[in-house]
Amino acid sequence: MTPEQVLAIPPRVLTQAQREFYFSEGYILLEAIIGDGWVRKLRDATDEMVERSRKVTRSDLIFDLEPDHRPDAPRLRRVSNPTEHHPVFWQYVNESVLPDAVADLVGPDVKFHHSKLNFKWSKGGEEVKWHYDISFWPHTNYSPLTIGTYLYDCGMSQGPLGVIPKSHRIEPMLSQYDDAGKWVGCLSADDAAALDLDKAVYLTGPAGSLTLHNCRTIHGSPRNDSDLGRPLLLYTLTSADAFPYTTNPIKPAHDQMLVRGKRAAFAHHDPRPCLIPPDWSKGYTSIFSLQQEEEQSGAMM
Repeated sequence: MTPEQVLAIPPRVLTQAQREFYFSEGYILLEAIIGDGWVRKLRDATDEMVERSRKVTRSDLIFDLEPDHRPDAPRLRRVSNPTEHHPVFWQYVNESVLPDAVADLVGPDVKFHHSKLNFKWSKGGEEVKWHYDISFWPHTNYSPLTIGTYLYDCGMSQGPLGVIPKSHRIEPMLSQYDDAGKWVGCLSADDAAALDLDKAVYLTGPAGSLTLHNCRTIHGSPRNDSDLGRPLLLYTLTSADAFPYTTNPIKPAHDQMLVRGKRAAFAHHDPRPCLIPPDWSKGYTSIFSLQQEEEQSGAMM
């Protein structure tokens, strides 16, 4: 569906002004929209995943670990596909207000693409450099969006999500390959420097807040040097008429399942081109290890 078609449908959760803001700016913050009951369940499920990670000594298909992770002092960067590893994460994306908010932005028919549980551990949780999401998993249109749930209060010192307003409108899209043609998973230093970073908006908020950003919105986050960790539960959902061009690098069991509405009879194709990523069958861990390896050795894949 086009933004005009979406806006013509009465909203379920958001105001019309909030929807128009999202389409104009490429993001929206919904403060404390998730109730305390869900927040408690998600915190408990997250704590269980951290406990499981104590038995893991190196990154694998589930746990992406910081280099100094230890059983007595776990330091995670990511849990991939948490919806497959604890039932609460799948219940949340089906039974909470979250998919209704997404339906107000992509249309009434909403598909699940993937989920991840990212961490910025206290005292040194890693930054994420400026990047697009859609280049990792291109689709036939640009409806996909990523929703972050703050499980705890998140201020500037915890390394909140930052977005560049209106960057989803930049044409042509910027590359996430380096000058040698190798995928680096972020914008080049020159492209990032050309952005008006003074206009970056950092989405701080209390526990239960949702951050929503379009798949073309350039975003990143600073390091967490505070004494408090910052888990961020992320889901990527799409309109039902958006179909992936490439294999999901962290393909979940629930890929393409409906969380609202019905199956699309036709695919919607956006005429604007989309950058294609490498062949993920050669291996993929996470944006954290990708970007950090870029710093250390210059490239990955």
